[in-house]
Amino acid sequence: MARLSRVESQERTREQLVATARELFLRDGYGVTSLSDVAERAGYSKGAVYSNFRSKGHLCLAVLDAIRTEQLALLTDAVLRDAGADDRLAAFAAWGEAHIGDETWTLLEVEFLIGARHDAELRGEITARVTAIREALAQLLEALAGELGASLAMPAEQAAMTLLSLGIGLGVQRVADPAVPTAVLTDTLRLVLRLSR
Repeated sequence: MARLSRVESQERTREQLVATARELFLRDGYGVTSLSDVAERAGYSKGAVYSNFRSKGHLCLAVLDAIRTEQLALLTDAVLRDAGADDRLAAFAAWGEAHIGDETWTLLEVEFLIGARHDAELRGEITARVTAIREALAQLLEALAGELGASLAMPAEQAAMTLLSLGIGLGVQRVADPAVPTAVLTDTLRLVLRLSR
């Protein structure tokens, strides 16, 4: 077996630390999980954590980045894989019911945001990521509208902000009450795309 290069070894360590932190943050919470817990569980020293991440907050950003990347891929696949508008909206609705308000990562996001409120650097990082999510969602909406021959009822950036805000609100509500339906999100997407029922 070929020996890993230094860069490959560091990337593998980083991936293992993110995977371990994800498991612990989602299971136990951000606040109670220490970097020592992550290092020990992953089989590394605390120094290995600090050589890959400046802080616990930066490690959590990497965890949330991984979760968001997965969710965006699932969402993109859901709305772009089928040909008809009704099938795409049904796939979007199914994604929403399955993933919006997932208690573990919704609570992690909220806990992390509350903890980062006094850290200007982390807040800047969070802002950059939220902006990137809105931009990706706006591009997805433009692509979807183009493929369906629809015109957006508002600028794509505004539509993305509307859907993202509604999704976040529904997610928090669903943590408290998992029976809260996400159909309003699909209905709003239908309005944004000017699609009749």
